[in-house]
Amino acid sequence: MADGVFNISKGAFAEKIRDSATDVGILLLKANEAESTLVDRTTVALMLAEAGTTEADFTNYARKTGLTGTVTVDNTNDRVDCDVADQTWTSAGGASNNTLTKAIVFFEESAADSGRIPLTHHDFAETTTGSDITLQVNASGFARAA
Repeated sequence: MADGVFNISKGAFAEKIRDSATDVGILLLKANEAESTLVDRTTVALMLAEAGTTEADFTNYARKTGLTGTVTVDNTNDRVDCDVADQTWTSAGGASNNTLTKAIVFFEESAADSGRIPLTHHDFAETTTGSDITLQVNASGFARAA
């Protein structure tokens, strides 16, 4: 498994983040279909409707929504980096635990999953135990356009 950009977001994720204030979200998966087909999903609703793709449901899990993405133009290296702050799930699991596989960064065009556009996917191999878990999607940002 690896990190990557959903096909629908290639070439567009920086503009979506640049034009919004708090429309970025993150959800966690405890199972996912093969990446070669995962990246073809155009909404969170379609992604979660696929057999083999299951959202996390550990104790104290909730999606992270209303996040502010940042866009950094790097003229020296001729690229643009997009990022969100690291996210922590406090007391993740305990009563009900998950073995996680992926973190999905999405853009919220509307509040329904049918209006949430998946931007990037990131390996997130964690097992909840009741302790805090923190996601840093990538030290240099969740996506780079070069």
